[in-house]
Amino acid sequence: MEEGTHKIKHLDIEEREEFFVDIARALEHTSRNAFIEGHRHFAAMSKSMAEAIRINADELARDELTNAERVLQQATAMIAQFKAVHPYPLVSMAIH
Repeated sequence: MEEGTHKIKHLDIEEREEFFVDIARALEHTSRNAFIEGHRHFAAMSKSMAEAIRINADELARDELTNAERVLQQATAMIAQFKAVHPYPLVSMAIH
């Protein structure tokens, strides 16, 4: 993950903002999967973090990079933690 945090230093502000929005989307996806699998507390934490990142994406992209890197590390740690416990996502076989 160290590699990912050093890459945001080389991005311009718009690219950093898009990057944080993508991280928020990944957290929302993780939140949905956690909710489906019955981990409501983890789902709520992931959803809250995703909303906070999405709302503050422009500030994270423009302000101090050390804070942005810290947020990035926390978000990726949440995603990695869920993937470590649930390496195989549920696949819906429902026919609509």
